[in-house]
Amino acid sequence: MASERGCSPECSKRSFRDPSGFVVATEDRIYRCITPAGLSDFQAIQASPTVRRWVAEGRMIGWRPLAPEEIPAQLAVVGNVNVSNGALWVEHERLPFPSYPYEWPAEMLAIAGRHTLQLAQELLPEGLGLKDATPFNILFRGPDPVLVDLLSIERRDPLDYRWFAGTQFMRTFLLPLLVHRRRGLGLDSIFLTRREGFDPVEVYRMCTPLERLHPHVLRLVTIPVWLEPVAEARGEALYRPRRASSPEQARFILSRLLRRLERTLDALQPRWSVQASRWADYMASCPGYTREQFAQKAQFVQRVIEQHRPRQVLDVGANTGFFSLLAARHGAAVVAIDADRAAIGRLWHQAHQDRLPVLPLVVHFSQPSPATGWNNTECASFLDRARGRFDMVLLLAVVHHLLVTDRVTLNDLLAVVAALTTHLAVIEFVGADDPMFRRLVRGRDTLYAHLTREFWERTLVGFFDIEHVETLAGGTRTLYLLKRKSS
Repeated sequence: MASERGCSPECSKRSFRDPSGFVVATEDRIYRCITPAGLSDFQAIQASPTVRRWVAEGRMIGWRPLAPEEIPAQLAVVGNVNVSNGALWVEHERLPFPSYPYEWPAEMLAIAGRHTLQLAQELLPEGLGLKDATPFNILFRGPDPVLVDLLSIERRDPLDYRWFAGTQFMRTFLLPLLVHRRRGLGLDSIFLTRREGFDPVEVYRMCTPLERLHPHVLRLVTIPVWLEPVAEARGEALYRPRRASSPEQARFILSRLLRRLERTLDALQPRWSVQASRWADYMASCPGYTREQFAQKAQFVQRVIEQHRPRQVLDVGANTGFFSLLAARHGAAVVAIDADRAAIGRLWHQAHQDRLPVLPLVVHFSQPSPATGWNNTECASFLDRARGRFDMVLLLAVVHHLLVTDRVTLNDLLAVVAALTTHLAVIEFVGADDPMFRRLVRGRDTLYAHLTREFWERTLVGFFDIEHVETLAGGTRTLYLLKRKSS
C-alpha cells in the first residue's frame, strides 16, 4: 500500500500499490492523491472519531486538504497519468526521518504490530477496518510508531467477519518475530529480500520435526502448512463471502481474532534483556577507557551540545546510546545507528521509557541500507535519506573500526560525513598506540602506519575547519569539534 517515504530533495517519486490513491514526495513536502475510487473511504476516514483522536495524539499521520490553487503544477500529471479530474489532494506532515522495517530492531517491529492491532480494534465499532497490515505502513517519530498509510483504512461489510489483512499481518509481523526469536535472524536479513515477510512453508522448512510441535510454531506454521492441501482443494469456494447473522456478531468474531493475534504478538516479544551481544555491554565496561577518560569525553560532548544546541543529530556507532540520549535530553531529535541489534534494541527501550526523541536503527555505516522496492525507487537508501538532514554528526569511538575493520579510506569517510552534516561534526581520533587500535590491527601495523595524528588533521582540513581539540588523559585518543566547510 502507499505510505509516506522519504526521498532526496530534488526527487519527485510516487507510490503505486494502492488504486485508491498514492503518495508523492517532492522537495521537502509529502502529498497524497485520493483518486475517485478512494473518495468514499476517505470521507469515512475524515469523519472517524478514532482517526481524529489518533491524529491528535500523534499516532497517525496528519493531513490537510489542498485547494486547487495550492496544488503544485508538477503534480497535475504524475507518472504519465493525469490525476487532476475528480481527485482530491492533501498534504501530510513530514516526520523527521523515515525508516524501514529492515532497519529496525525486533522490538520496534513488535510495537509496530501492536500499533496496527490497536487501530484495527478501535475502528471496529465505527464500521471501519484495515485492508492491509504491513510494517511498511508504519514510520517512527523518535521511538514511537506512527501509521502513515491513511488509505489502508476502509469501510468494511458490517456482516463480514473475516479480516483479509490477517494473513499479511502473520507473514510480516508474527513470522519474522518468530524466526528472530528462534533463529536470531535480523530483520535486515528478512525484509531486504522479503518485502511481504515469510510464507509458513518457508519457516516450516527451517524447523526440525520437534520444533514444528512447539506451540507457537504449531499454531503459526505447522497447522497452516498441514491444512494447505485442504484449502487448495476448496478452490474459489475459499474466498466466497462469509456473513454473520448480525453486525454485532461479526464485530465480536473480528474482535476475538484481533485479541488472539495480540496475545500471540505478546508471546513473541523479543527477550532483549538477555540477548547476547559483543557490544551491548560495551558502554558498561568501557573497554579502552578509564573512568576519568570517559568522564572527560562526556563533558566535552555535553559542552559542545549545550553551546551549539543542534536540532537534528546523527549518532554513528551509537551502541546503547549514551551520547544519543544526552543530545536528546538537550532538545535534539536524534537518529542513532549501530550494526549491533541487541545494543540498538536496548537503546529503543530506554528512549521509549524516558520519552526521548531518539530513533534507533540497525544500520552498519560502512554497508548502509540500499534503495529497495520496484525499480529501486520505493524506499530510498539510508544515505539518500540522511544526506544534509543533520546539523551535527557524532562519530565517537567508531572511526578506527571503519578505517581498520572495514578498510574505508579516511578521505572517503570524511567526504560522507561532510555530506551528512550541514554544520558540525564531533569525531574521536584513536591513535595507533591505543590498545583498542592495536587489537583491531592484529599485527598488521605496517598497513596503518600512515594513520598518524598529522595525517588525520591534514586530511580533515580538506572537508572541515577544526574548531576545538581535546586530548583525553593517556594521550591516545583525541576529540575534535569540526565545522563543515561551506564549499
